[in-house]
This record gives sequence, structure tokens and C-alpha cells, in this order.
Amino acid sequence: MPVPRSAALTAVFLVMFAVIGAPHTGAATRQRDTVESLRREADKARTELQKATRQMENRKRELAKSQAKLRDTLKDLAAAEAELNRIRQPVARLANASYQQPGAGGAMSIFSGDAGEGLRSTADMAYIAGGRQALVQQADDLQQRRQRLASTAQELQSRNAVAQTKLEQQVQSLRDRSAQLTKQLTAMLDQMQAERDKRLQAMCPKNLAAGARKFPNGLIPSRYLCPLPQKGEQLRADAALAFYKLNDAYKRRFGRNICVTDSYRSLADQQRVYAERPGFAAVPGTSNHGRGQAVDLCGGVQIAGSVQFRWMEANSKKYGWFHPAWAYSNPFEPWHWEYGTEGDD
Repeated sequence: MPVPRSAALTAVFLVMFAVIGAPHTGAATRQRDTVESLRREADKARTELQKATRQMENRKRELAKSQAKLRDTLKDLAAAEAELNRIRQPVARLANASYQQPGAGGAMSIFSGDAGEGLRSTADMAYIAGGRQALVQQADDLQQRRQRLASTAQELQSRNAVAQTKLEQQVQSLRDRSAQLTKQLTAMLDQMQAERDKRLQAMCPKNLAAGARKFPNGLIPSRYLCPLPQKGEQLRADAALAFYKLNDAYKRRFGRNICVTDSYRSLADQQRVYAERPGFAAVPGTSNHGRGQAVDLCGGVQIAGSVQFRWMEANSKKYGWFHPAWAYSNPFEPWHWEYGTEGDD
């Protein structure tokens, strides 16, 4: 079969596009390098975030242990002080009573009365005074110790509060940095996707459709078909160009590409499907899939009445796509959508 004139022009166009597009290879490589760098930075930020979070959790546990120890120490001190007060009061009463006893003249009682009684009274008073002084000294020691512990506790709590605040600020900073990098990475990928879509359109001249129509159903050479944004899927040029626009609108509404399970179907593929679903699939050589102007969709569109299905019903015709009448009942195929008009050849 002689090569059609349109095919020859297409070949020239593709060669020119490849030559013109060659200088952009370096830019595409730089973009990939940039994206990979951003991905590494995002991974690094996430690792740092996890490390800082663990450090903060460890510090919280250490602080909790320290505060528990402090509470136990203060409790012990309170018990000791209570015991001291319990002992101090009767000793004080005893000392006061001894001073008030008749004839209690201290050391002078040795010379003014019974020397033995005076010596005993003096010894008792000395013992009581000594005991009291020891208790007072012990109380002072306990009070000083308590003050030291309270000061240490205050310093510990202040230091930990400052450290915890710094850690929380660090964690928040890492969260913000990670979110920023993720946003930047997503924006870069979206930009690359948009540029890829533009390249797809540039590589899909509409006049390819005329050449595709010259071939039998299911036997269209791949050079007359245009790739879809969905990997591995392709359609006739006019259907593909319309699908690009439909896909852009769908992305604006749902934030993702249309999910495609099947598009152009070769004659061999039609035979395979027909063998799997006799009586339901189109007879090989008659399917609109074989003309490159039909798609089977997923991602929610395949469910009649879903938000995605209703959106397709309301918007697909703006872009030349429609859900054929037969697919509503015979057989019921909500996933099947076609380009053109009913009965289009």
C-alpha cells in the first residue's frame, strides 16, 4: 500500500518536532533532577521531624520522672517535719515546766540548798536544752535541704520548660518545612504534567484522523493514533484532542486524571474480548474501540449515578464525548463513552 500524502507530511512534522524539541532535553533533565532533589529534601525533613519528635518525647519522660522524684522527696520532707513538730512540742513543754518548778535555780541551787537536788536539776536542764538544740539544728538542716530542693525543682522545671518549648518550635519548623517542600514538589510535578499534556497535544495533529479513517476497524497503525495522558492508552487524533480537553476539565473538578481501563482496541484485542464475553462485546471489526473513538472508564465513572458519572453526563458533550443510548440498557455499560455522534463512522 503506498504511503498516504498525509502520512508523509506527518512523518516530516514529527521529525521537525523531534529536532526542535531536542534542545529542551537538557531542561527536562534538569527538571527531573530538581524533582529528585526536592524529593530527597522532603525525605530528609521527614526524618529530622521524626528524630526531633522522639527527642521531645524522651525529654517529656525524663521530666515526668524528675517531677515524680521531686514529689516523693517533698513528701518525705513533709513527713519529717511533721515528726519533728510532734517531738518538739512535748520537749518544749517539758523544758518550760522544769524552769517553772519551785527551787529550780540553775547552777546557783548548788550553793543555796540541797547540792544533790541542784546538780540533778542542772543536769536535767542541760539534757533538755541539749536535746532541744539538736532538734532545732535538725529542723534547720531539714529546712535548708528543703529550700535547696525547691530551688533545684524550680530551676529544673524552668530549664525543661524552655527546652520543651524549643523542641516544640523545632518540630513545628520541621513540619512547616516538610509541608512547604511537599507543596513545592507537588507544584513541580503538576507543572511537568501540564507540560506533558501540552507535548501530547503538540504531537497529535488533527489531520492524523483522516489517515486513520482509511484503515479497517482495529487495524489502525500506531502512527495514526495519539497517546492519552493515561499511560498505554491511545485514540484517534480528533478523539484524543477532545479527550485532552475533557480530561483537563475533569482534573479541575476532581483533582486527578480520568481513570481509563481501555481505549483503542486492535482487532486481536476485540477478538479476545468477544471470546470472553460472547453476546455482550461487539462483534470483532465493529467496535468503536477499533475506530479509536471509544474509552472504558473507571475511578467512579463506571458506577451509574455516582458523582463522577453524573459529571460526565453533564459535561462530556461539551467536548464531543457522550454516553451512547444502548449503553444504558443493552447491555448496561456505564463505563463506556464514545467520541462523535451516535452511529459515527
